[in-house]
Amino acid sequence: MTIRNQIWGFALLCTLSVLCWWHALAKTIELALNNDAYTHILLILPLTVSLIYLDRSRWQRNEEDAPLALFRGRMGAGATALAGGALILCFARWGQSHLNISPGGQLSLSMFALVIWWIASVILCFGVQLFRSFLFPLCFLFWMVPLPPFALGRIVLFLQQQSAMAARILFLAAGVPVTQHGFILSIPNLDIEVASECSSIRSSLLLIVIAMVLANLFLRTRWRKTLVVAAAIPLAVAKNGLRIFTIAELGTRVDPGFLTGKFHHHGGIVFLGIAVVAVCAVLWVLRRSEASSVSAASRN
Repeated sequence: MTIRNQIWGFALLCTLSVLCWWHALAKTIELALNNDAYTHILLILPLTVSLIYLDRSRWQRNEEDAPLALFRGRMGAGATALAGGALILCFARWGQSHLNISPGGQLSLSMFALVIWWIASVILCFGVQLFRSFLFPLCFLFWMVPLPPFALGRIVLFLQQQSAMAARILFLAAGVPVTQHGFILSIPNLDIEVASECSSIRSSLLLIVIAMVLANLFLRTRWRKTLVVAAAIPLAVAKNGLRIFTIAELGTRVDPGFLTGKFHHHGGIVFLGIAVVAVCAVLWVLRRSEASSVSAASRN
């Protein structure tokens, strides 16, 4: 099979997927545009394409050695994965009416099936070897699957709890008397409720996505990549606590308008930037240690 036929086959399968999953795609885009918890979905496909383009040197065909065996292998693996994606889509549509699956759960299943279909299309048209070469960007597509409501609720609750605790620690470190009752922090002249809107779910998920991309671009060893992504979770909590602390201090010491003004509602980008800088600092340290390890190994 020539590269031209491979590309045409892949384009055909992608076109078919858009036709079959049009409703799910439209719903997901609408959700991403109107719900802060799903904003990151808009970035996933452009980031995936960019990551593949940056690693385009890996795009090589390995069919010269055993073309027939490789062709049969990718046909079997690709066809099986395609069938799996189609079955998951059918189950999602059937389950909504027969198993009382919620609309959110049905959408998650449908988008999961779509990503499976896209990955299967790569395997079927270009082979398992190419899939392995682009394992990260292709698996990164699973970020396009909207979190089901029950999972999203637990994440928001976790961020509320930990953000309230982080803010309390900052108040104590600054010498501000503070008491905590659940999600309510009380400081002199102000009670602060860490509501679900204060969980900063959008910037927290964006931070993890950014950490994953940066780790994949600049690190080689798997454990260092994992460490960067793992560090993004406490950093997400810390930035939320810092945001609560900063707005409360500005509101009580500078101007009460900070408690309800633009900085309160739209200042999340500032604290996301601080967290990204912290992620970059962790990345820089790990990159230096990785370079030192490589140098030591080469000397030995």
